[in-house]
Amino acid sequence: MQIVMIGSGYVGLVSGACFADFGHDVVCVDKDAQKIAKLKDGGIPIYEPGLDQLVSGNVAAGRLSFSTDLAEPVAKADVVFIGVGTPTRRGDGHADLSYVYAAAKEIAEALDGFTVIVTKSTVPVGTGDEVERIIRETNPSADFAVASNPEFLREGAAIEDFKRPDRIVVGIEDEKARAPMEAVYRPLYLNKSPILFTRRRTSELIKYAANAFLAMKITFINEIADLCEKVGADVQDVSRGIGLDNRIGAKFLHAGPGYGGSCFPKDTLALAKTAQDYDSPVRLIETTVAINDNRKRAMARKVIAAMDGDVRGKRIGLLGLTFKPNTDDMREAPSIAIVQALTDAGAKVVAYDPEGMNAARELLPEIDYVQSAYEVADGADALAIVTEWDAFRALDLPRLKTLMKAPVLVDLRNVYSPAEMTEAGFHYSSIGRPDADAPAA
Repeated sequence: MQIVMIGSGYVGLVSGACFADFGHDVVCVDKDAQKIAKLKDGGIPIYEPGLDQLVSGNVAAGRLSFSTDLAEPVAKADVVFIGVGTPTRRGDGHADLSYVYAAAKEIAEALDGFTVIVTKSTVPVGTGDEVERIIRETNPSADFAVASNPEFLREGAAIEDFKRPDRIVVGIEDEKARAPMEAVYRPLYLNKSPILFTRRRTSELIKYAANAFLAMKITFINEIADLCEKVGADVQDVSRGIGLDNRIGAKFLHAGPGYGGSCFPKDTLALAKTAQDYDSPVRLIETTVAINDNRKRAMARKVIAAMDGDVRGKRIGLLGLTFKPNTDDMREAPSIAIVQALTDAGAKVVAYDPEGMNAARELLPEIDYVQSAYEVADGADALAIVTEWDAFRALDLPRLKTLMKAPVLVDLRNVYSPAEMTEAGFHYSSIGRPDADAPAA
């Protein structure tokens, strides 16, 4: 099939490359001329494991190409996906749909023959209705159908998620859209991936409801972790104990510094705002948003507490900056609030992240960046593990202790065990577990 992907960001590029790998002919379109030039030269504007090989292989096979002009590829397309950004709108928390609507207008002007226009971007309920209205108003004679097909990709595992999905959700109002959408995903039938066809508004809500539920699950275990610290329980054992119940499941029950990234923060807020507009507030989600926002700065207070309440003039090292490992994404990362709170308290912050430092420098220019975990430790009064990169899971603890001014480690991801850190001679603080102190000399 002839597919056009409008938007070559995270969702658009991963989806376009995977569709091409299925055997479809795909053109990824983006208005950012620098990004398209980089892609044409073999560069990848984002970090996602395996994406560079996937893109280069399909470009070499002639199935994947890039353009700044959508008119020609859209005219030839069977299916056009809209995969542009829907960031939080300044001032009111709603999703900013200006890029989606601008894309719809341009698509309308280029249509030639029956085409399915699909919102792949995460959009509030009713967006598909407005996309359809814009296209009909712009090109009254156009033959088209508008569908919803939300993505469920985890950064760091996006290719695997796309090729072996739990489910594929497609929302349609016109039955003419069903056959083309089935054809787009036919290569996945061998994996027996279920395709759920729904009404368009239902599909749009499924995406928000799924992300909100996962965000709520993360926030739940973080609050349980706080209680564990007060009563002397171990949140990891609590997590295992409840996660073994198959009605609950173990995923997203890992206590930490709060959720971040490109999806959960903006999607929970957008869902809450949409619900308020319809006079049907989702109070659990509103509370989840508030708790998560407060938690990030609270993690800095945890570091300060490990330093007996005073970090002024102290050198604090951060291991990891991105919101999760295996990505260079700094959007809404807990590290941002942690750095701001530590510097507000007078600390000097130094950090290392395997992939995220270029993006971090734009957001956090006030801190020092080094090239390894051991450089972070050199002369540090305390270390904090903020992102659980594999590179931080088996650090040379004796070497770390020798480099540090004081052996204080705050583990915001529970990478190490308290007993291990005690034996290594550290004052160790983690999430939802009792602090561990090295034995007196």
